[in-house]
Amino acid sequence: MPTAIRRLSPPDLLVAGAVAVFAVYFSVITLGVHHGLGTSSYDSALYDQGVWLLSRFDAPFVTLMGRNLFGDHSSFVLVFLVPLYWVAPGAWILFVSQATAVALGAVPVYWHARRRLGAGWPAAVMALVYLGHPALSWTVMENFHPDSFTAVFVAGAIWAATERRWRPYTVCVVLALLVKEDVSLVVVPLGIWVALERRWRVGVATVIGSIGFMLVAMFAVMRSLIGVPTRNTWRIPFDGPTGFIRTALTDPTRVIDHLRSDGRLWYLWQMLAPVGFVFLRAPGVALISGLVLFTNILSTFWYQYQIEYHYSLIAVPAIVMGATWAISAMRSEARRRALVLVVAATAVTSALWSPMPWSRVQPGSWGRDHPVAVSARDVVGRVPDGVSVAAHHRLTPHLAYRSEIYQFPNPFRVVLYGVDNSLEGTRLADRADGVDYVVVQRVREGAEAYDFASIEVAFDLEYSNEHWEIWRRDRTVELPEP
Repeated sequence: MPTAIRRLSPPDLLVAGAVAVFAVYFSVITLGVHHGLGTSSYDSALYDQGVWLLSRFDAPFVTLMGRNLFGDHSSFVLVFLVPLYWVAPGAWILFVSQATAVALGAVPVYWHARRRLGAGWPAAVMALVYLGHPALSWTVMENFHPDSFTAVFVAGAIWAATERRWRPYTVCVVLALLVKEDVSLVVVPLGIWVALERRWRVGVATVIGSIGFMLVAMFAVMRSLIGVPTRNTWRIPFDGPTGFIRTALTDPTRVIDHLRSDGRLWYLWQMLAPVGFVFLRAPGVALISGLVLFTNILSTFWYQYQIEYHYSLIAVPAIVMGATWAISAMRSEARRRALVLVVAATAVTSALWSPMPWSRVQPGSWGRDHPVAVSARDVVGRVPDGVSVAAHHRLTPHLAYRSEIYQFPNPFRVVLYGVDNSLEGTRLADRADGVDYVVVQRVREGAEAYDFASIEVAFDLEYSNEHWEIWRRDRTVELPEP
């Protein structure tokens, strides 16, 4: 047995094993969901196409959403996945890296707890508490999002800050900022904590640097690519930033009523209950998550204040490590009671609200051997590489490695495409004329049936099976006017 492994204590081995089990289990589960047609253009295929284009040294203009990958969000961290696309391109890259990044967040959580609570089982318990938080497993199950990398980078930054280890702190902060432009919502509070509790110069530099990076990402990079610094100002209530500030100053009860509405307080309960609220004993570290939690419940975008979606993940490291910080401030007997409370809270909330295997909540999905999924692989294998394709949204993740792939009815009728809603319902004439293949369900209903009927005359049926059809463009026939 290697010396390094022999040096590991039983708690070390428990945490290492738990991280490995989490990563492997959710890698297998999410890949199974993918092969069972449980993923879609948003948000799986668009990232797969974008990173694949980068790996071919092409501009990552993602035709599935009609904008540049880095104009949608400044997720430069995706560049680190490019070498894997050179070696073995496939959906596994996204789903395995996502599950692994989320699981690895337990390592700095464990290091932090080992320092604060003493080496041994209490520290391992806090690592397991992190892995059991419902927001983690839901994030992994929700297609793919670069936000998953914040788990390990934010946790690493908090651990390094508490330990005054400024080199790894700087690395983790920089990597966290590369995940997305709005990661500053947690990095700025971290910088404030560092300035107050550790080293003020480092804290101030963190605040200024993270705000500066966010402004560059939004106003230099994103605006140059899509024409606006962000597409999400509509999520701020009361008609945007100025309207919100005006309302907060002139009629704060409206803001309070908004924050109490539509289950937003229940969302906060779900996020904080897994640690039994013990962070209230010494809330400094936990408050690092305060700004991002506030913006989530402030948002008009329903998904942001639901624990089942990726917007919640970034807050988890500070919540769990904040609980550890608070427990470390307690006397020995109170510390033991607090640990028991946290374990019980995690066990109950994980069973009630997470998609863990022991939970009462098990998301439904087809297996890869489901007849519809098997027949989908049949038609996907018959579509030539390199051709322009418009396909059903469940098939686009399996056809993404090409320069032009559209979620039908795009580009024949624009739906969820481009920077704003100005194109909605129109036809992108040049792109529509360039589509070589359309892959749709054999039994079409509703809008899909109407949209396909409007272009069917310009396509010939090339292949069909029990569930899917491939139609090839007939260049002798003009596309009908929309």
